[in-house]
Amino acid sequence: MVPVNQNGHMSQVYTRTFSHTFAEPVAAVWPALADTARYNEAAGFPKHRIEERQQSDGTVRLFAAGRMGRVDLAWEEFPVEWVLHKWFWHWREFSKGPVSTLGALATFEPTPEGGCICHYEIRVTAANLFGWLILNTGFFSSAKATFDSLCDQAEAWARSISPLPFELTPHELDAPARRRVDDMLLALERSPYGHGLGDRLVDWALTASEVDLVRIRPIALARQFGVAVRPLVEACLQAVRVGLLQQRWDLLCPRCRGAKLTVDGLDQLPDAAHCDACNIDYDRDFARNVEITFTPSAALRPVYDGEFCLGGPMTTPHVCAQVKVDGDGSRSEVGTLPPGSYRLRTLDAGPYAEVEHQGGPFPALVITDNEIMPDENPDAASLVFRNRTHRSRVAVIERRDWAEDALTAERVTTFQAFRDICAAERLRPGDGAGVSQVALMFTDLKGSSDLYRRIGDALAYGQVRGHFAYLADQVRRHDGAIVKTMGDAVLAAFAEPADALRAAIDIQQGIDGFNQRNQADLAMKIGVHAGSCLAVTLNDRLDYFGQTVNLAARLQGEARGGEVVISGRLHDDPTVLPLVEPFDAREERATLRGFALPERLWRIRPGDAAR
Repeated sequence: MVPVNQNGHMSQVYTRTFSHTFAEPVAAVWPALADTARYNEAAGFPKHRIEERQQSDGTVRLFAAGRMGRVDLAWEEFPVEWVLHKWFWHWREFSKGPVSTLGALATFEPTPEGGCICHYEIRVTAANLFGWLILNTGFFSSAKATFDSLCDQAEAWARSISPLPFELTPHELDAPARRRVDDMLLALERSPYGHGLGDRLVDWALTASEVDLVRIRPIALARQFGVAVRPLVEACLQAVRVGLLQQRWDLLCPRCRGAKLTVDGLDQLPDAAHCDACNIDYDRDFARNVEITFTPSAALRPVYDGEFCLGGPMTTPHVCAQVKVDGDGSRSEVGTLPPGSYRLRTLDAGPYAEVEHQGGPFPALVITDNEIMPDENPDAASLVFRNRTHRSRVAVIERRDWAEDALTAERVTTFQAFRDICAAERLRPGDGAGVSQVALMFTDLKGSSDLYRRIGDALAYGQVRGHFAYLADQVRRHDGAIVKTMGDAVLAAFAEPADALRAAIDIQQGIDGFNQRNQADLAMKIGVHAGSCLAVTLNDRLDYFGQTVNLAARLQGEARGGEVVISGRLHDDPTVLPLVEPFDAREERATLRGFALPERLWRIRPGDAAR
C-alpha cells in the first residue's frame, strides 16, 4: 500500500545509512567527501540554476531548478550545516519532481588504528506515485553503489595513489581541435613564459572536474602541480594570449567569498558591489577581494554555467563551523579549533566579532539582536552556539586567512609577465583602487649626465638600455614588475617587501658583472619602501600614486652609488630583518622633501657593488 497523509500526499520518510571504513584519518578524506560540488559531479548529478530571493527580514532564501534526464526539478536549498572534520548536513524541499524532501547527513568517527569511518545517511520522501516507485525499486541500491565507489576513489586520492579525488571521463578533443590546441601549446612554449608547463596545464584541464575549471586559481594549482607560483602564473597569463585560457576578474564578497560580479577587464570593475546572499554592500579592495581567475577557452574545453552544489564545506573551506540555532536556543557540537585568528558571524547581514584563539576552549558564539560576541565556554571539547534572538539563525565560525589562495589584483599586477602580457589592462581614466601594501623600488644611475659627456650619446645610450634589461631580469626573478622608466630611473613593484629588498641587493651585487660583460662603468642608487597607495592609470598603463611612492623616490635620492636605502618601516618588517643582518646597515634620520618630519632610513652597501 502506498503511504499518504490526510491531504493525499506521500508521507513516509525513507531512511538508509551506508558506511565506509577508511585507513586514512578524517583530515585526509574530508577534503574529498565534504567537497559536495565535486561529489555531485562525480555522482552524475546535473548542474542547476540558483535564484537568491531576499526576504523582508533581511535573510535570503535560495531556490534552484534543474533537469535530471527527462524530469524537471525545482526546490528550495537550505544552508548546508557542518562542523569541520565531524559532520555535514544537506536539506532540500522540492516543489517540482518525484520527491518532496531530500536530506543527506555524513558523520565521521576516528578508528583506533588511525583511520576513520564515514556514515552517510539519506532521508527522502516521495512526492507522488512516480517517486514512490523510484524509492521502492533501485534508488537506494544505486545510491549505495555510488557511495562505495566514490569512497574508494577518495581513499585512493588520500593515499596519493590517484591524482584526483574522483574519477571523471576525460574531455576528448577531435583531430582538428587537437591540432589547434597543439599549435597553441607550441606558441606557449616558444614564449619566455611557458616554463614547460603547457602540456601539464592542458592535460589537467581535459581531465579535471568542472568544479576546478569554473575558476582556475593559479596559486592553488601551483601547489597541486608542485611548482613555484610565478612560473604557473606566467604560464596561465601566456595561455590566455595564445587562446588556451580565458581570464577574468572576480569581485568577491568579503563574507561568503562568492564571486558576485565577474568582468573581463579591470576597467569594467565597479567601485562597490552587493551580495544578495549576505545582504551586504562592500567596496572594491585590490588586496582582499579583487581576484584574477582563469577558465578554459571553448577551443580547449567548454565549461557550462550552473552549480553542482552552492555551499558545501569545501566551497568555503575557511568556514570551520556553520550550524543553525533555533530562536532563543543554544547548541553544542563536539569539535575543537587550533589556535589562530577567527571571525564569528551569522549567514545573514549584520555584525561580527573577531577572536584571537590561543588554544583551549573556543569561545561560545553568542547572537543577539545587535551584536555577535564571544562568551565563556567551559567545555574544551565542544563548540557552543547561543541564540538570544527570537528567530532561527545560522551561526558561522571562520578562519580569517581566506585570501591565501587568491591571486589578488594587488599581487598579480606586481608580476612582470602581467605587465608584459596584459599591458592593455587598466582602470578607467580618473579611477583609483586602494592597495593595502605594495613594495616599491626606485633605481637611478649615479652620474648619468657625466656618463653621456664622457663616452658620447650613442655608447652611453646603449649601456643605459642594457642596464634596463639587466634590471628587468632581476626584478622578474624576484617576482616583481617594472612599472615604468623615467629617463635613467626605474620604478618596480613587488607584492612582498622581502622580494623587493632581495632584488635590490642582488642588483647591486651583480652590477660589477654587468659592467664587465658590457665594458661599462655604471653605479646604481636604489631606494625601497613598502606601504599602502592608490592604483591608478597614468599614460595608459597601471601605475601607483601616493606618499608610499613619494617616499620610495626620496629614499633613492638619498642613496649613493652602490647603496640601497630602505625606510625604517621596511627595515622593521619581520621578513626583511634577516636580509639586513648580514650587512653593516646604518640607521639615520633625514628630512626629505615633501615630508614634514624626519624619516628613519637605513643604508646598506651590498659588498662588491660598494663605491
